Amino acid sequence: MEIIVDCYDEHEAWSGWSCYFGDKLTFPFQAKCIRTRRGSLLRVGEQVTVTSLLDDDEPAGSLAEMQVMIEWRDRTLAVPLAQLDGVGVNEQTAEAIADWHYWVEQGRQF
Repeated sequence: MEIIVDCYDEHEAWSGWSCYFGDKLTFPFQAKCIRTRRGSLLRVGEQVTVTSLLDDDEPAGSLAEMQVMIEWRDRTLAVPLAQLDGVGVNEQTAEAIADWHYWVEQGRQF
């Protein structure tokens, strides 16, 4: 809740998370797929390189999620951060990913 303590609406909460990730995530980093998602090409256990946050100003509706850009095979794709877990990442990156997973598990997506 510290990330969004002064947020009044969905857009401000989105901005709070974006700023938090901008401070905590160190790109690029390795990640593995921890859950399948409808519409996602990734399989559980598959490893990818995360290159950045999706450059987007706000969520695309109430079901929007924080997404990251990945290098996968010979393509660059956006996938939900909730689908990934860091592999060999620094402490700050691991903490930020864990914070997002906790947020999502509590049903608090945008």
